[in-house]
Amino acid sequence: MVNDEQRRVLDPERDAAALKALTHPLRIRLLGLLRQHGPATASELAVRTGESSASTSYHLRVLAKYAFVAEAEHRDGRERRWRAVHAATSWSGGDMAATPDSRAYVGLSRRVQIEHLEASLVRHEADVAEGRLGQEWAGAAGISDRLPRLTPESLTELWDALHRKLDELTTRDAADPRAAQVVLLTAGLPLAPPAEGDADAAAAGAEPEGVRPDAGSAS
Repeated sequence: MVNDEQRRVLDPERDAAALKALTHPLRIRLLGLLRQHGPATASELAVRTGESSASTSYHLRVLAKYAFVAEAEHRDGRERRWRAVHAATSWSGGDMAATPDSRAYVGLSRRVQIEHLEASLVRHEADVAEGRLGQEWAGAAGISDRLPRLTPESLTELWDALHRKLDELTTRDAADPRAAQVVLLTAGLPLAPPAEGDADAAAAGAEPEGVRPDAGSAS
């Protein structure tokens, strides 16, 4: 469960410079890796990202300038270690639509999340195939792609209910040794009706066939 003290809430006016600095895919990825795996050096992050240590070091310093990361306790005096200052970053969708930089950051962060989901799926499948995850997870894991019709108020209510339930379950399972880190990526992206004769838009809005999770999968 992420409480208010662990969350960085971005404001497009107050945090304009920080938002502009964060509008870089590698910086978002570095911040995500520090949050997921804990403190690391620029060299360790270079190995994970396939970048040079000079590049990761530079981008970590930019993140530190705007208080996204900070120096962590060092194992030795040879190389600086970095940690994420906050466990999560959040914002008001309405506020973030106000400026080009804030809109660019939201769009970029969403695309990085999609990349994270794809990488997580590959890792999950390998963990199952190689026996690192037990069969008890088979019925719980899954990806759903539903297309409900909702009002803006109902979509907001759905997000609120999801966050409350997730906080409740995370607190309940905190001390359970069976609990594992779960990648939970949810999306609520309204789509305007396609223009008449716009075949590509119509196809993009069509519900895919044959990709529904079975009854044992999480929705």
